[in-house]
Amino acid sequence: MANQIVLKSKFLGGMVGSALGDAIGELAFRGLGEAGLRSAITQTDALIYTDDTVMAIGLAESITQVGQLDEQHLGDTFRANFKREPWRGYAAGPPTVFSLVERHGTSYSGAARSLFGGQGSFGNGAAMRIAPVGLFFHDSPDLYEQARASASVTHAHPIGVDGAAVLAWAVAQAVKLAPQGAFPFEEFSQGLVDCARTPEIWDKMVLVRTLIAEEVPPPDAARRLGRSVAVHESLPFAIYAFLRHPKSFEACLFCAVLNGGDRDTLGAMGCAILGAYLGVEAVPQAWGEKLENRKHIEDLALKLVEMKE
Repeated sequence: MANQIVLKSKFLGGMVGSALGDAIGELAFRGLGEAGLRSAITQTDALIYTDDTVMAIGLAESITQVGQLDEQHLGDTFRANFKREPWRGYAAGPPTVFSLVERHGTSYSGAARSLFGGQGSFGNGAAMRIAPVGLFFHDSPDLYEQARASASVTHAHPIGVDGAAVLAWAVAQAVKLAPQGAFPFEEFSQGLVDCARTPEIWDKMVLVRTLIAEEVPPPDAARRLGRSVAVHESLPFAIYAFLRHPKSFEACLFCAVLNGGDRDTLGAMGCAILGAYLGVEAVPQAWGEKLENRKHIEDLALKLVEMKE
């Protein structure tokens, strides 16, 4: 029973944390400092998320409906959710995949492989939504393959897949760690390095480890790790934000979203790990109460827990 209570907190923390990181990161595009961003959070009636959270919701919906990760069902779920709310801020890739599937009857993975001259996307879209995979498959020996399957619907490039899998590993490991006591930086950061399968992600995980150990400040770390929407130039700084502030949701979030780059996605990725580590109790209650569609997000997290019984 006690373990189930812990899992509920961590699954809720991962899902709600990621969504809040996304929504607050979107506010950070206004160019606000920490004080201004805090004020904006206080003044807004609702924290509105972007496509990052829509796709994380779709991933959780598909797993809970099918009982496993099914690429066809997942793609259909993503496509239905996009059609319902196309204004959420999608990049060009997923809508192009959905259109190719509809017009030519091709598979989602086939459509994804056709993008960018047949190389596939190495953007951060597969990583930004990965929290449900890391949560649900946290104890699975084939976590990397589950992450690959979830990515393949829209991202075929090895770097895009690898980034999603590394973040899934981080979320999964966070679920398994007890937040009491000192954070096991050496083991966690080495695990990130060991999980990476592409040189681009491996190099950045090594660099993250070095930047944290040397206490390099966030602006310099963001410059060295990258600020683009490519997964190897955004995921690393999200992980840096978590490793720099593993004991504080607010500090992790503000670090992730206030140093430039793809702010909403940085917030979603960093806070997915933080929430899965500390649990939902670490999320400021006043912020959580303003999260759009919070009940559905929480219900999905709880369904994922129930399926682990």
